[in-house]
Amino acid sequence: MADSHTPVTVVGLGSLGSALARAFLTAGHPTTVWNRDPERAAVLVEDGATHRPALADAVAASPLIVSVITTFAATRAALAPVAAALRGRTLVTLNSGTPTAARELAEWAGEHGIGYLGGAVKNVPAAVGKADTLLYFGGDRAIYDEHADTLRALGGDLVHLGSEPDLAALYESAVGATLLPTLLGFFEGAALLQARGLSAAGMVPYSAKWLRMIESLLPVLAGEIDDRDYTRLGSSVGLFHAAIDDEREFADMGVDISWHEPVNDLLRRAVEQGYRDQSVTAIIELLRTPGTDV
Repeated sequence: MADSHTPVTVVGLGSLGSALARAFLTAGHPTTVWNRDPERAAVLVEDGATHRPALADAVAASPLIVSVITTFAATRAALAPVAAALRGRTLVTLNSGTPTAARELAEWAGEHGIGYLGGAVKNVPAAVGKADTLLYFGGDRAIYDEHADTLRALGGDLVHLGSEPDLAALYESAVGATLLPTLLGFFEGAALLQARGLSAAGMVPYSAKWLRMIESLLPVLAGEIDDRDYTRLGSSVGLFHAAIDDEREFADMGVDISWHEPVNDLLRRAVEQGYRDQSVTAIIELLRTPGTDV
């Protein structure tokens, strides 16, 4: 394993990159920083970081480079000119992007003798460094084991998903799929309450409890999906389908619910295909590409 005070270079100093650099500094790691706009480094230098204006110099300063440059394509574009300086070092990416883009970056890194881990921080920048903050990684297990102690400065809950370098990006896509629909549901609920002169704040404790209930159901849902046995949940496709007509009242209250229509279309198709009496989980059968082996 790496020494507890392994030097680290952080490339990209947006809100997340800056939070990562501060976490490394707090944990006692000599931390070098680089950003296209050098002014972003000033506050971190005051906190003890070393700023290198030239990216090649920043990369050469540490055996572990953590990059937070928006996308995989942008990361490669920034690092390609300093590939020689990266050789023999480990690159960890904590940016957004697709699994395909992650694999392409990993292949590029391998071609240039660069160790690679693709990762993700599953929390907001303010939570970086906290004991319950989750980070997960995909890539060579030996590389992960070598740097796990250093990376634990970023969050106490570290997970190695497997040897494939695109796994973090894949899980980001899978887990992140729940974010916007969940937020839209909350926004719609707030609009319904405000249409009656009530505050959005009033629903927060009930929404939180509802989300905890949904959390408790996730193992059941996952079990039905993995087994393709849609009989255990108890909430049928037909139950949700029957509620479609009730939504007209929301429109009458002045709340735009047009974003429901694609979901309602899935429910209608599920009923047409014979899933009415099965758990609503059966909708996944409509989301799979026909002919896909599961």
